[in-house]
Amino acid sequence: MFKKNSPQILLFTLLSLFFSINSFSQKNLYAGIEVGRRAIKVSVLDVSNIKKADYKILSFWTERINFAEHIANTGELTEDDINRASTIVAEQLTKIRAEHKMPETNIFIVAAPVFSSARNADVLKNKIATLTNKELEILNVNEEAKTLVKGAMPPVDYSNAFLLDIGAQTTKGGYIDELEDNKLEFIPLELDFGTMTLTDAVKKTVVNQAQVNDMSAYQEKSFDFNSVLRKKVQALLDKNPLLLKKDKIYLSGGAVWAFATLYYNENVKEHYISLNMEDILNYDAILKNNFVKFTNLAKTNKEAARVLSTYNQEYLISANNILIACLEGVPNLETKKVYFVKEGQVTWLISYIADRSKKVNTNF
Repeated sequence: MFKKNSPQILLFTLLSLFFSINSFSQKNLYAGIEVGRRAIKVSVLDVSNIKKADYKILSFWTERINFAEHIANTGELTEDDINRASTIVAEQLTKIRAEHKMPETNIFIVAAPVFSSARNADVLKNKIATLTNKELEILNVNEEAKTLVKGAMPPVDYSNAFLLDIGAQTTKGGYIDELEDNKLEFIPLELDFGTMTLTDAVKKTVVNQAQVNDMSAYQEKSFDFNSVLRKKVQALLDKNPLLLKKDKIYLSGGAVWAFATLYYNENVKEHYISLNMEDILNYDAILKNNFVKFTNLAKTNKEAARVLSTYNQEYLISANNILIACLEGVPNLETKKVYFVKEGQVTWLISYIADRSKKVNTNF
């Protein structure tokens, strides 16, 4: 009897094994749809080891819509914003479900904290729920820094690292302190200068307004303002002495993206790019004394062109001044490991995955 049916049994066993393996692999897939300040971003990840932040980005897609500007102007989302956002989210979700067949619990839809200030945000939430049968979660502005840190740093480094994100308005981040009973405490960090706010502050020190757009005048005032910047950084470090015990520094944000793109001028595949102070200082010299090198690079390099379409020379100088001040303020920097978090667009998704993983302690 067994011999007679052995081919069928073998076929059934192989098919069962195939579908078991296929089902298991799908559990490692995660997708995130983010309705951001200025764009909708869609990411699909294959996660091998969330604790070590070992993952592959299977796909990434974005469409630019300036939601933040519309909310700032009127206090609410326009009807077109709501219709476009809900339609795009529904279409992308349908595509994810069809192509990847991952568990619904592995798919997350979020909106940036700025949406909490829109009077009609519930209209968008309700429309997305109707079209997708999934909830749109608006990220909590008070949890934004924690989400950033948890997603940007590999969980294995939570206890031995800190993160700084150099943004347009502020530089923020934080670190994680291990308490008793396996509990964690998130300590936020914030410096009240970002790329644009520092540039504005420097320009206000130019006495002769006819020179406000003169690059040599700006560089002179920018150099003078560095003493103010250093004092701010030192106050931040003095307030958080535990930072000095951390062996790793993770950096994210436009300032570091600009440096890595323009200076290294290559498509680095790793999620974390190792940085050193010598390279940052060399880049700084080019920014201030030979900027034409980068404008020429942008003619043939799409990523470099994207940097220069985002930041002008003044912004890039301010951004790098913040980067240098932050790193120079860390004692014994030569003994530390410094990394650029390249995949900033998926940090919130990594944070969500870590929160739901049994292998990562997120007992805050």
